[in-house]
This record gives sequence, structure tokens and C-alpha cells, in this order.
Amino acid sequence: MQKFYDFPEFVELTPTAKVEKSRHGWRAKCLQRLIRLDLPVPPTVALPVETVKSIATGQMPDLAPLTNVFGQDSLISVRSSPENPEWGGPGTVLNVGMNNAMHQRLSETHGREAADALYLNFVQGYAIHVARLDPDMFSAEAGEGALQEALDAFAEEMEEDFPQDPLTQLREVLRSMARAWEGTTARLLRQAKGAPAEATLGLVLQEMALGIGPGLSGSGTIQFVESVTGQPQITGRFRGQSQGRANSVETHYLTRDERGASLEEMAPEVFAQLVAFSPVCRKRLREEMQIEFTIESGRIAVIDAVRVQRSARAAVRIAVALAEDGVIPRDEALLRIEPRALTELLHYQVDPRAPRDVIARGIGASPGAATGKIVFSAAAAQAAASRDEPCILVRRETQPEDIRGMHAANAVLTERGGMTSHAAVIARGLGLPCIVGCTNITLNARDHSFIGPKGRVFREGDIITVDGTSGEVLLGEAEMLEPSLDDGFRTLLHWADNVRDIGIRANADTPDDARTARNFEADGIGLCRTEHMFFDEDRLTVMREMIFVDSPEDRAAVLERLLPMQRNDFIALFDIMAGAPVCIRLFDPPLHEFLPHSREGMRELAEALGRPLSEVTRRCEAMTEFNPMLGMRGVRLGVTLPEIYDMQARAIFEAVVEAGRRGSVIVPEIMIPLVSASREVELVKTRIDAVAAAVRNQQKAQFSYKLGVMMETPRAALRAGEIAEHAEFMSFGTNDLTQMTYGLSRDDAGRFMSTYVNQRVFSEDPFHILDIEGVGELLLIGAGRGRATRRDITISVCGEHGGNPESIAFCRAAGFDYVSCSPFRVPVARLAAAHFALLAPKQQ
Repeated sequence: MQKFYDFPEFVELTPTAKVEKSRHGWRAKCLQRLIRLDLPVPPTVALPVETVKSIATGQMPDLAPLTNVFGQDSLISVRSSPENPEWGGPGTVLNVGMNNAMHQRLSETHGREAADALYLNFVQGYAIHVARLDPDMFSAEAGEGALQEALDAFAEEMEEDFPQDPLTQLREVLRSMARAWEGTTARLLRQAKGAPAEATLGLVLQEMALGIGPGLSGSGTIQFVESVTGQPQITGRFRGQSQGRANSVETHYLTRDERGASLEEMAPEVFAQLVAFSPVCRKRLREEMQIEFTIESGRIAVIDAVRVQRSARAAVRIAVALAEDGVIPRDEALLRIEPRALTELLHYQVDPRAPRDVIARGIGASPGAATGKIVFSAAAAQAAASRDEPCILVRRETQPEDIRGMHAANAVLTERGGMTSHAAVIARGLGLPCIVGCTNITLNARDHSFIGPKGRVFREGDIITVDGTSGEVLLGEAEMLEPSLDDGFRTLLHWADNVRDIGIRANADTPDDARTARNFEADGIGLCRTEHMFFDEDRLTVMREMIFVDSPEDRAAVLERLLPMQRNDFIALFDIMAGAPVCIRLFDPPLHEFLPHSREGMRELAEALGRPLSEVTRRCEAMTEFNPMLGMRGVRLGVTLPEIYDMQARAIFEAVVEAGRRGSVIVPEIMIPLVSASREVELVKTRIDAVAAAVRNQQKAQFSYKLGVMMETPRAALRAGEIAEHAEFMSFGTNDLTQMTYGLSRDDAGRFMSTYVNQRVFSEDPFHILDIEGVGELLLIGAGRGRATRRDITISVCGEHGGNPESIAFCRAAGFDYVSCSPFRVPVARLAAAHFALLAPKQQ
């Protein structure tokens, strides 16, 4: 049978040694690179994966040649070296080879205290990680008698003295680490970190650089950028006499600091040598590295180097700086940044270095963090805003009438809901931090309070912090990091725009949304939900009056009062977007959403309309639908109450004429929502064409427009060929399409979705990541049949999936023209699209 030892059992790290990351691991390869840079790395040996596998099965190699690399009087450290550092591995074992004889020699050269500390450190590590003894028995700190107590405890538990033969010690350490990697728990942990099932382990043996001696001695780490901000800054620590002597706990600053002694002051030449490592490592390793070092009587030894840990904002700054300095190409800088990480830069974030008092958890539906006083109604939120008091709107679930309160609030917290619930979608559009589905709170709106876990009660006016990134609700005011939309952020996204090959638009319903979209350099507006323009106080009353009229003529007369308001909205959108495409969806929601639900609200409406309360109550009850999401909404309103769409079309066209007079050529895209049949489109198109002709005649102006449909029903996807005969574009509304395909309420699915995902009914929440197998197939069918009828038809996605990287990959592969998402998801989408464009050639 062929043995693993057809390969060399070990390799000494030299500049020319054949070391491969796939066989010897990332740590071995990194140390070899440091050696090639002439950094003072102690003698090091790498064991390849074949040797480690063999050790795990009980086949121990001859260790004598290996230890000859270090010499008989050397102590050795053993570190794990998997292919990817993220996969973890067994903990490091230090001071292998320490025994009574070595203890005696070190006592003579370095003092008894230092020798005791070194020996104790090894005995404790060996007992816990190799012999697998109770850690509580080997946790004593260095001190008088601690070493002998540890040796006695080991002998008692193992019924034999602590091993004195260095080869025996090394053999047992290697066997323990090799077998630990193969253990069930270790496998599950690394697979949770993304490691493949067949992931292998290499080991690195290195001569110990003790960091003790008569002169300046100790150990530390140094890096040259700050981990949270990414700004150039020397950070780290230096511990004098780290493995022994009474001052072992003394920690010094690296650079001059008024708070205490620093390495720069104590040993300027040593400090300068450490600083000189930065440009060398940065240029040759193409990365910002944290260097682990020891100093022994003034001599530096570099024992390891790892990639600097960094926040998302630091990662962007570092990647852009490396590319601008010519260290890495721009494409690599783009690929180094995970698209979702950009959300951290767009909003205030809770400082990860600060303490947290978590009082509840839910679904982080809109990223960012905000602090404010608890309020329980839209009116209370508006009142707080008028007093310039930050507030958090807490609701069981939000309704369209809560939009005014959401505009006034700093964040939103709901007891119910999922990733595409009303609160989640609107909050993402507004850039508000939002947590939904917070099922471990119980809301009591009547006495303006909610009960959290363990019975903690929180009342209106209490201060909390909502972290929409993590889904955590924190007590009190948390320390924050400000948004980081600096030059590095914008530079990275401009590089992304140069390589992406799918358009990225924004869903924008108001001028404020449009300005945000413009600031994030969206390619245009892919979805303007016009109904969100009607919830302002002055328009809501007119809308309700329109709902209560009985004849088409009276309805048209009331709508005339809304016409100038809508026209001004569209003029503002066109001005802000400065000629970029704007897709306007005609009125979609059921009319009952504009009516009050409470007795008090109905009484106020009766007074405003001058009608009896009984009539208002009866009309509100009559308009209630059993399933409003499948009822009188979308194009069904346009067919049965055409005056609404007539008014909106006129407002759009008059705004286009006004924009033309100001020098902008606008070709608006008018989208009909919730279509299921081509006849619906034909009927609405006929009336809109008539309105366009009338406006051209009245305004003595020429303009053009595009008419398209929002594909939200499975039938629309299946009959897309017929619908395309009347449409110049088709935009898939994947929120509702997912809802109808699954038969799931997107507002209620959050209650059980985690159970379904955990039990693998669904691989992911289909409202969060597009369901490729089901909903995705409907998209492909609809796009294929639409293009078969009309080759130049524009195909897009305008649901919240448009901002999800996995969903963008599907749309790009399907040949869609663009995706549209909430304004604050535009940067994520731009970078994700660039990633897929760069990786596509490698995947083919």
C-alpha cells in the first residue's frame, strides 16, 4: 500500500524551499515569504498535510532529523497551518522540549523566576491540550511553588511523571494536534466557517524566541493601520519579559505616549527596525500585516505575521490605498471587499469596541443604528420630531398610515414582520435602521409599553438603541461610529462602475429618496411608488374625499385637486435625476389603506367630510377586503376607477413638458402594477395614450414616453408573450411574485421562516434571497416569452431582491437590463455587479 511518505515528511523553510499553501498551509507560506524578505525569522520547519494525516492515523515519522534543524538545547513551538486562516485549528503549544534539565540551565542563565514561568507554561499547556486533563487543575498563575504543584498534579492524574524526553513531548504534541483536527467538533466548527469537508491541516514547528534576557526583552505585536478606521497608525503592544520575571505583566506603548513608557523611547533603534518592516511587508506581501515579534536582549525575532483584522470601513480604505499605491490592481481591490460590508459605511453603527446591554433581538431588516426615546404611534413620532427629540417608533406592525411617523422617527422596531414586510421595505428606502419580527417583546399599546425578555418593562420615553445591522435592541444610548462616505468609498464604487455590465437603479418614492439615489450614483429610478406621495396630511384628506364620492365625474373633480400636487412631485423627481431614467408606477394599494381603522379616526374623518359618523363607519366597513393583497388594487383600480390613472398620467406628462421648458429632455417610463392579462394593459394604455394626446394639444408641446408593466403574478409571467405586445418594458416585482408563488404572506412569514430554514424546508428566506428554482424559473419564463414577442423589450427586477448580491448574480446571468433596489442598497448592488462581471470569465 502506498504511504503518505511518498512526499517529504517535512521541509525546512528557506527562501528556495518548495512550500505550497495547499500542502503546507497559509502560515508556512507566509513565514517563507517573511524569510525571503530577510526578516529575522527563527529556524522553522513545515509538516505537510500528508505527514499530519499519517500522524493522525498512528504513523509517526522519525523525528530525529526534524529536531536536528533546531539543535538539542532549543525549545520549539507548534502552530497549526491550514490552507485558509479562517478555518481555525488546534491551539498553539509553546516551549516543547522544556524539562528538568532545561529548567536548570535557564535558571542559571536567566534566573529561577523566568525558568519557572516557562516550565509552568508548558506543563499547563501540555496537560490541558495534549493529556486532556481538567483545565481547572492547571490554571494557577506563576509564583512560589506553582510549578511543583503542576508537576505533582500531572503525575497524580496520569500515574506517571511529566515526560522529560523532548522527542516524546514533541511526538505527543503532534499526535494530539493531528487528531484534534480530525475530531467531530473541529469538523463542524470549521465547516461553519466555510471550510470544505476535506479541508486538511499542516503544522509549523519553530524554534522558540523566548523574549527573555538581561537587556531589553519581551514580546508584542505591531501593525501600521488602525483596525476600525483603516487610517495609517502604529498600533499594538509590547510586554516586557513576557514569559517570566515579576514584570511580565508590564505592558508598554509602542509609540511615545504621555500615559506611560513606550518602546520608541526605551529602544529607538529597535523601534525603527520594527517600523521598517511595514513598507517591506506591505509591498511584497501585498497586504497590511500584523507582525508578532519578540525582543531578546535588544535582538528582534519575527515569529509570525497575519492579515490585520479590520472593520468594513477599514477594509475599503486599505484596499483603495493599496490599489492607488500600485501594490495591487484595481480589480483585486474590488474583489477584496464583500459587497454587503458596504452597508456598514452608509449608516451610523454601534461602535464594536463599546459595551452592549442587549434587551431584545429580532431580524435586522434595515442596517444602521440609532438612539432615541420610545414612541408608540406616528403622531407621537411627529410630535417628538417637532421638539427635535430623536425617537424610536415601536409598533406591532406598520401600516401605510404609519409612513409619516417613520419619516419622523430615527429608527423602527416592530414585533411582527419579515425582510419584505411593510416596515422593512419602507425603512430601507428611507435609510432608517429597522428591526422586525422582534418576537421576544410583547407590545401593550394601550398603556404605551412593551415587555422584554425576563419581564423587563420599557415605557414611552425610555431611551433605547436600535441596531438594524445585528438585529439587537440595546438599552440606553450606545457609542456610535459615523458613516464613512469618504473618497475611498466613492473611488471604489467608481472602479466598480467601470467593470459592471448590468444597470443599477433605485426605488425612490419622494424627492428625498431621489436625492439619496443620486448621491449614491444610481443609474436612474427603477420604481417610484406614487401611493407613498398621498400620505401627507394635506393629501390624505383629499384622497379620503375621493374615495367617498359616488360618481366618476365627482371623483375626477376631487382628483383635480391632487393633480398639481402630483405634478410638482414629478417635476422635483425629474429635476433631481437630471435626465436619468425615471420609472413611475401608477397607483397600486387597495383604497381602504387610506381610511382610518380606529373609532376616533373615523370620527375625525366624518367631521372633515361633513358626513354622519354612521355613514363613514359603514363605508369603511364596506371597503374592507378579506384578502386586500389579492383584491381591489393595482391595475384593477385603473380598470374600474380609471380617473385615478388619468390624473396621474396627466401629472406625469405636464411635468415632462415643464422639465422640457427648463432644458431637460425626459422620457418617463410609466408602469402598470399587478397585471395578469394583456387586456388589462390594453385598456389602461388606450386611456394613457388619450391623456398624452390631450396634453400635447393643450400644452403645444411634443414628448414621448414608455409604457410597461410590473410583473407580480405567476400568470403574468406565463402570459408574458401576450402582455409584451402592449409593453415596452417588463419589471418583475419579486416581493409580490414570491408571495403569490409560495402562497406566503411576506408580513407574517417572519414568525416561522427561521424554523423552515433551520429544518431545510427552504434553503434561505425567499423574501431575502431570490428563490432561483421556483420564482427564478417564472422570471426566466416571463423574460423569454416577452423577448420572443418583442426582442427590444427591457427586462428588470424592481423588488427588494434587486439589492441582494445572490439575486443580482441571477439577473445578470439571465441577461436582464437592470435591477432596482432601495437607495441605501445601491452601493452594495454596484459592487456586487462588479464582482460578478470580474468573476464571470473564471467561472466559464
